[in-house]
Amino acid sequence: QVKLVESGGGLVRNGGSLRLSCVVSERTVDRPVMAWFRQDSGKEREFVAGITWTGDYTYYSTSASGRFTISKDNGLNTVYLQMNSLKPEDAAVYYCASGGVVLKQPEYFDTWGQGTQVTVSS
Repeated sequence: QVKLVESGGGLVRNGGSLRLSCVVSERTVDRPVMAWFRQDSGKEREFVAGITWTGDYTYYSTSASGRFTISKDNGLNTVYLQMNSLKPEDAAVYYCASGGVVLKQPEYFDTWGQGTQVTVSS
């Protein structure tokens, strides 16, 4: 029922930046957490960053910490991921998701977007 649509992916040079966006069709009280995940070919889906709609609590993976910033606009029902100092190992399909708890495991998020591709040149 709830739909998430990501955008902003593309090709960027090593050390460059991208800003991803995720538009949410509707927000619900029982799904107060939004998060970004990524998945490269042959690898498991990996948590990147999370944020709460209320209270503005944020949390990050070790890899993202210090380089990526998650933010949101409640009025626009949109979550953003600003990615700086990108590395080739950051290349993946990036997904946004909604969930009910502040955790990093993908099984706790039950609504997902279709993803946006990020490619980083060496």
